[in-house]
Amino acid sequence: MLALAERLGAALQQCKWQVTAAESCTGGAVAAAITAVPGASAWFEGSVVSYSNRIKHEVLGVDSTDLSRLGAVSEPVVRQMAVGVLNRFDANLAVAVSGIAGPDGGTEDKPVGTVWIAWAHGEGQEPVTVDARCIQFSGDRHEVQSQTVAEALRGLLSIAESHL
Repeated sequence: MLALAERLGAALQQCKWQVTAAESCTGGAVAAAITAVPGASAWFEGSVVSYSNRIKHEVLGVDSTDLSRLGAVSEPVVRQMAVGVLNRFDANLAVAVSGIAGPDGGTEDKPVGTVWIAWAHGEGQEPVTVDARCIQFSGDRHEVQSQTVAEALRGLLSIAESHL
């Protein structure tokens, strides 16, 4: 994880970009991976752990109707989380994660290990671009969280490197 975060930091510094995160199922693990890199304060100001729907709505601006109708583990919600944290931190790049890490909480439609990840990026006046995908991870709670963090970092790195 550290190697991914270090590569992300190097790419962000070359782009002169700031990154942020909105995390639910990972509980701050994306931010922890980023801040494990010495000097991360040059390209990371902070993040939001939005474990409850109230925080997703009040802090990140997620539509309460989408939260009620679709649930926190859905594409529209994770996209709104990514844009919300991007704007709140005035960053260039953001990732948002929302999922079911387990061992409980899964349903037939959204089994344990279901995670939505969204990446948002934009510079200045250009429109924000958001990509999102649903991934079905396997393993216990810790493994689902670790796989989510790695995938979140890989997506951030891909976007940053494409802007070098």
